[in-house]
Amino acid sequence: MADGTAWPGNNPRDHPGMIQVFLGHSGGLDTDGNELPRLVYVSREKRPGFQHHKKAGAMNALIRVSAVLTNGAYLLNVDCDHYFNSSKALREAMCFMMDPALGRKTCYVQFPQRFDGIDLHDRYANRNIVFFDINMKGLDGIQGPMYVGTGCCFNRQALYGYDPVLTEADLEPNIVVKSCCGGRKKKSKSYMDNKNRMMKRTESSAPIFNMEDIEEGIEGYEDERSMLMSQKRLEKRFGQSPIFTASTFMTQGGIPPSTNPASLLKEAIHVISCGYEDKTEWGKEIGWIYGSVTEDILTGFKMHARGWISIYCMPPRPCFKGSAPINLSDRLNQVLRWALGSVEILFSRHCPIWYNYGGRLKLLERVAYINTIVYPLTSLPLIAYCVLPAICLLTNKFIIPEISNYAGMFFILMFASIFATGILELRWSGVGIEDWWRNEQFWVIGGTSAHLFAVFQGLLKVLAGIDTNFTVTSKANDEDGDFAELYVFKWTSLLIPPTTVLVINLVGMVAGISYAINSGYQSWGPLFGKLFFSIWVILHLYPFLKGLMGKQNRTPTIVIVWSILLASIFSLLWVKIDPFISDTQKAVAMGQCGVNC
Repeated sequence: MADGTAWPGNNPRDHPGMIQVFLGHSGGLDTDGNELPRLVYVSREKRPGFQHHKKAGAMNALIRVSAVLTNGAYLLNVDCDHYFNSSKALREAMCFMMDPALGRKTCYVQFPQRFDGIDLHDRYANRNIVFFDINMKGLDGIQGPMYVGTGCCFNRQALYGYDPVLTEADLEPNIVVKSCCGGRKKKSKSYMDNKNRMMKRTESSAPIFNMEDIEEGIEGYEDERSMLMSQKRLEKRFGQSPIFTASTFMTQGGIPPSTNPASLLKEAIHVISCGYEDKTEWGKEIGWIYGSVTEDILTGFKMHARGWISIYCMPPRPCFKGSAPINLSDRLNQVLRWALGSVEILFSRHCPIWYNYGGRLKLLERVAYINTIVYPLTSLPLIAYCVLPAICLLTNKFIIPEISNYAGMFFILMFASIFATGILELRWSGVGIEDWWRNEQFWVIGGTSAHLFAVFQGLLKVLAGIDTNFTVTSKANDEDGDFAELYVFKWTSLLIPPTTVLVINLVGMVAGISYAINSGYQSWGPLFGKLFFSIWVILHLYPFLKGLMGKQNRTPTIVIVWSILLASIFSLLWVKIDPFISDTQKAVAMGQCGVNC
């Protein structure tokens, strides 16, 4: 510090709340004489024994301190590993936020994530092209895209848990029930009351009051919401800060001109203290929602459930760019964290499968959220599908049973519809075949590793209360050469299941070819059908195999030992069980013959 004492933030887990105003209300001027925006550094209080809720807690602290000091009507959330790539980014978002028709019911404007420092072929699908250029664009036509944690401009009122200003058309039920005569049934009284309540809500202008009025409470404040909720209820909702509570009613933002900056700083320190959120609705109903390491999905879901819409903004020039983990181990750990967050939501009260069916969440939007949280469970059948081809080669049994012609036609039509849907999505979004194929490959890689671990870690947390800490993923750094990080190997247990799948399929191929050589030409026909599925699995895992080899094309010994051990145990266990052979056949093979021989 300037006086020679140690900076209070040297201990990141135990320090007081700190605020440094670089550009305050007096402001600074640019070269043209225009006033520069405020620039304030905030470090919330940290003390041992308190739950700080990681990024979600930090974002909630920033909401409160910014409301006290400046109270802008809109907020922009950008991660520390992202940067502005377009000077028009804020203007792009404001075109939607300030739209007369959409603005009052838009909770946030989400921009796609774009990345620098990724290798030419995007080996580990870091760009997530299918998600950002197909899925998110599709959601934009329903109720809006999901919040992805960065590159997002928020309406402050939506973060406070308020309902949007909806039109009469928006308040219509999702499913219109008609009577036998064709007319609509009479709406229930509860629905009409809800409609009247929502329609009465109008934009309020900034109130004029001085600091004495704020300190004494919100007496005399002429606003509908302050009349409906007592001061005690407001404190339970927003915390014990009259200044912050008063700012939540100012839909257009701003602070009264008569405020004292020194008093505001004192209040700002108060709202970032450790105990401020105790016995309030922060993290439960307002702000960034707690309960998952993927707080972004939860936060956006709660807003959509209240009836807000979101917008997906994709200008020709990407507004934000960031760094991505191009190393295999770091990429898998990142995917593990995302999948673990989805599993946490699946077993929480905010699960989209059963949460808030009386709200304003559209049916297809709910289905999209359900898909977002259940995808880690697909790792269980995926592991089975990846191992079955090798089992068929080892046991000389075919993977596909004999089916009737009608069932065969059904499966052919089903697969044709899946392929047609994929082709139409590619044509509509402009996504290339290579990007789509990379996405398919990494879906298998992540499904056989990170997603599988996330399911078990999530169950451990829910059933046994064992929490798993995550570390911030290291990002690309080319100081040691172009894409040097791509070839760095870091040991993690996530590498064992995919390597085991690879070893089993390679062993199965060798066993199948050996059996065909010994059995004659008539066995080569069925062999090619079996080999096709194993080769298909290996092609999906090829980027993983290249990542294992590293720059020197050498796989670490520990990975090889563990994988061969697991593959051997699995193969011996399968041979011992041999489920394709009935008990009678086993008895005959062992020479035990009864009356039914």
